[in-house]
Amino acid sequence: MIKKLLILLMLTSTLLLGQFSPRTFHLGVSELAKLETQPTSTTNTPVSNSIQDIVTYGNFIILGTSRGLSLSDNNGGYWHNYYQTEPFGSDGIISIGYDNGTIWATTGRTTEVEGGHYLPEGTGIKYSTDDGNTWTAIPQPIDDPGDSLITYGINTIRALPVTVGINNISYDIAFTKNTVWIASFAGGLRKSHDMGQTWERVVLPPDTLDSIKPTDTLDFALQPVSGEFGPDSWLNHRVFSVVGVDDSTLYVGTADGINKSTDNGISWQKFNHQNQKNAISGNFVVALAHNKANGSIWAATWKANDQTEFWGVSYTMNGGEDWKVTLSDERAHNFGFVYYGNGPAITDYHVLTPTDNGIFRTKNYGQTWIQPPSIIDSKTKVPIVTDIFYAAATNQLASGSQLIWIGSNNGLARLEETNENDFWVGEWKVFLASSSTKVDETYAFPNPFSPAQESIKIKYNLVSDSQVTIRIMDFGMNLVKVLMQNAQRPEGERFEFWDGKDELGNIVPNGVYFYRIDADSAEPLFGKIMVLK
Repeated sequence: MIKKLLILLMLTSTLLLGQFSPRTFHLGVSELAKLETQPTSTTNTPVSNSIQDIVTYGNFIILGTSRGLSLSDNNGGYWHNYYQTEPFGSDGIISIGYDNGTIWATTGRTTEVEGGHYLPEGTGIKYSTDDGNTWTAIPQPIDDPGDSLITYGINTIRALPVTVGINNISYDIAFTKNTVWIASFAGGLRKSHDMGQTWERVVLPPDTLDSIKPTDTLDFALQPVSGEFGPDSWLNHRVFSVVGVDDSTLYVGTADGINKSTDNGISWQKFNHQNQKNAISGNFVVALAHNKANGSIWAATWKANDQTEFWGVSYTMNGGEDWKVTLSDERAHNFGFVYYGNGPAITDYHVLTPTDNGIFRTKNYGQTWIQPPSIIDSKTKVPIVTDIFYAAATNQLASGSQLIWIGSNNGLARLEETNENDFWVGEWKVFLASSSTKVDETYAFPNPFSPAQESIKIKYNLVSDSQVTIRIMDFGMNLVKVLMQNAQRPEGERFEFWDGKDELGNIVPNGVYFYRIDADSAEPLFGKIMVLK
């Protein structure tokens, strides 16, 4: 999952300290605590409008958001929100997963370090075996300073100890038989056979090798940057995505391509833009997905260092031997699959790809992609106003209808679709997290906001059907934009949207702005907006 936070490709010097010694990460009993969550808030919306990841199983919908985990067990009828509850606290959810009855979530936050810089920090892994009623918390796996050697087959591999959570953040989680895998950027690829009580670092090929196996004679260090113990600085040891395919096969995405193992992470073959004729578009692999309908692997492949690389979606139908590229120049974040058929018999499928330029969908292996003309709640008429989408997933109702879930940086949407041949046709439901407003109240969110990334939502409440006028003014109370004039609106809570542009269509400068709402003869309402690009 990626999926996600700003990914930084440099490590701080605090990661580089340590001495040489063999290592396996062991978690003491006192550090592994099963925690009964504090009472969750149950609402009709998720806790956040920034939806980073979505997982579905049955009628359960699990959301990873910037304000923690949200879970619905009735297809969005109501949501259990775990923000500010143990063991999640105020951390964001980086990735989520589901395997054999267990919900998994990795967490993180942004931390200020020396010099006033802000870097991502991993805060651990949480899992629940009872549908979110209780949770087990695991600290972010780190190394002791002396953990500098790993035995790999006939070799003793030098390894850079990752001793802090800074830049050691688990961007993805995956599963093979009896094994949990995390892709932790500076922390590399790690695996656990005992539900996170112990973790092992996994050796991947360096940038200079396309494959490794235990019988090879090897001379390189496992480290993402140069440091105290050597000059090696391997992009292929900076790990961002992982997906399990079967009991022993998995794919791992790094800053140098895609690595495949068919023996549960022991031997590896690497595919990248430089070492194949029909290659992936770019070596920075931020997301991977397995299509269970035909076994294909889909990858969000971003441009890395080579000028011939480019952003796009790469997929393989033959286990990575060659790749096809589609959605060129789009920055994809994740994938979802819409499966058609009765029960386990899949008769057809569509691929969903959320990007920085909208949500795309194909039914012909990427030959053509179709976007929804708009995403507007069929009942409330509230839209999703953004181009940035992070996540997509689906589940099927007993009636045979498909529920398509789409997560953006500005809300969650659900489409109930009955005909696979009518793309994006059905009943839309938009979920926007916000506090209730009284008749004499208004507020705007997110605030501050960046017009380059989103629109701001102005929420207010009407006591009766009214004609509404909304004006945007600058700090000197000069008119900037007439957002709407004498527009008919029904009673109740309403949302309106401002894209940060003036009457001429120009994005306004940074600063403080005010808005005024006039509804028939009622007293006007005023609110404040801060624009911060």
